[in-house]
Amino acid sequence: MRSMARALGVGMLAACVAAAGCGNSRSGSGHKRILIGFSMDSLQLERWQHDRDIFVARAKQLGADVLVQSADGNDATQVQQSEDLLTNGVDVLVVVPHNGDIAASIVKSAKRQHVPVLSYDRLIRNSDVDFYISFDNVRVGELQAKYLLDRAPKGNYVLIGGAPTDNNAQLLRQGQMKVLQPAIDRGDIKIVADQWSKDWLPSEALAHTENALTQNHNDVVAVVASNDSTAGGVVQALQEQKLAGKALVSGQDADLAACQRIADGTQSMTVYKPIRLLAARAAEIAVELAKHESVQSNATVNNGFKNVPSYLLEPVVVDKSNLPQTVIKDGFLRAADVYRDLPRDQWPKAVQ
Repeated sequence: MRSMARALGVGMLAACVAAAGCGNSRSGSGHKRILIGFSMDSLQLERWQHDRDIFVARAKQLGADVLVQSADGNDATQVQQSEDLLTNGVDVLVVVPHNGDIAASIVKSAKRQHVPVLSYDRLIRNSDVDFYISFDNVRVGELQAKYLLDRAPKGNYVLIGGAPTDNNAQLLRQGQMKVLQPAIDRGDIKIVADQWSKDWLPSEALAHTENALTQNHNDVVAVVASNDSTAGGVVQALQEQKLAGKALVSGQDADLAACQRIADGTQSMTVYKPIRLLAARAAEIAVELAKHESVQSNATVNNGFKNVPSYLLEPVVVDKSNLPQTVIKDGFLRAADVYRDLPRDQWPKAVQ
């Protein structure tokens, strides 16, 4: 209980920082401002800090305040923090679930209080959630696998998935296998290891890759890592065997460390999901839901309970050839940071 209280205390501090007047949703004129509750699985990964900052900034532009809570990957904490947000009188609840099934209880609580729920990036399963926004995660998996298969059409492959509790991890694997299965059936490639990484931890990916390399005498041509944090663990294992830059490695999220690895050749690619588009559109949808306005969707996704109205964005493949034209041009990362470990004369001419 003490550790939960400490987590809640940290979450409330984040809420105060993110909101204009913590716990007070009225402007100086006395007009009630929209209050958005943003329940996040964790802020430990760099990617989610981008989401939070862009979401809060766009919400404020729209005249809304945001109370942010981070559960540090703890389901019980996320459920309790969501209850706290509802108690604070939020007009809409936005949830990045740690566990898509357990988070269904959050939706039930919100529904009892007539508060709409937006499932952000990860789908809340088996629930009457109002709306879902994300990238097309099956497509992300397809892009990862296709990039590697185009460059390594034969040989041993290792699959390193994300958190088994994250619905996105399952969707990614679905997309990966859609591309890889025909090559497996032809006998061109062989999956010699297929593992999942608890909470997307690099340490998990490191251990799984080390085991796969040992069991296959380092005979691995490609590792389908489902995101950049797992890719970091994979690359570390490859470096230990002097295979970094030889075996292909995929990723996702365009984290700074991953883009640095792409620049120096140890990670092959990442899938860039323009977070600015996702977070800004999510803030707009949250405000529309709070106002009980109709929300534009471009897809529906079944969560086991219903076909959830959804807005899915298109992901982008990033490798060494287009770093300047994608993550750097968008202002997502700075060239000075991406290429800082390379001599200046090795930087692409586009950013010199």
